[in-house]
Amino acid sequence: MRLLPVGEDSLLLDLDGPQEAQAWHAEIVRRRGDGPLAAVRDIVPGATTVLLYGVSDLPALKSALQGWSVPPMAAHSGPLVEIPVHYDGEDLAVVAELWGVGKDEVARVHSSVEHRVAFSGFAPGFAYMTGLDERYHVPRRSAPRTSVPAGSVAVASNCTGIYPRSSPGGWQLIGTTPVNVWDTNRRPAALLAPGTRVRFVPTGAERGAA
Repeated sequence: MRLLPVGEDSLLLDLDGPQEAQAWHAEIVRRRGDGPLAAVRDIVPGATTVLLYGVSDLPALKSALQGWSVPPMAAHSGPLVEIPVHYDGEDLAVVAELWGVGKDEVARVHSSVEHRVAFSGFAPGFAYMTGLDERYHVPRRSAPRTSVPAGSVAVASNCTGIYPRSSPGGWQLIGTTPVNVWDTNRRPAALLAPGTRVRFVPTGAERGAA
C-alpha cells in the first residue's frame, strides 16, 4: 500500500489490486465513526485506490492507517441485490465468441457468479461490478455507440455495468434489465453502492439454460 497526499486535505491509498482496494474501502467505511476517520469528509473508492477527501490531520491519519491490518473481504459480506436480466444484447454473439461458448451459454456464465460493486463512475448510478473470471474479460468495442439505452447490461475488461440512462458507451451489450439503478426520488438514489453484492437472474427463454 502507498499513501499519497492529494492537495492540502486528501489522502490517496494506492493498493496492489482490486480485491485489496475493496477490502480497504470496506474497512475504512466500517471504522469511519471512530478515531481520526471521523474527520474524513468523503470516501471515494476506485479500481485499485481509495481516496479519503477532506482530512483535518493528514500526518495523524497516515500514521494510523500504516498500523492497520486489513483482512480480505469475506465472500458473503455486504448487502445482496438481485437484478433480473433478459440476455438479448446486441453484442451477445461477439461476447459468446470471445468467451468460446454458444450464445445461450452467456447467460449461464454471467449469472452463475456473484458480482460485487467495486466503485462507481462514468455517470450517476453507474456501478463497476467485478466477479467474472479472468478468462471472461473482454475488450471494449473498437467504435463506441453514440447512444446506449438505459437498462442495458454490458461487460468490458473485468467489469459488468448497467447503463442508468441513455448515453454514449463502448461496452459490450449482453442484456437488458427493467431495474432502475439511479432514481433521484429514492434514498439513496443509487441502487448499487460500493461493496454491494449482485446476482444477475436470467429471465425469459434463457432462464432454463442458466
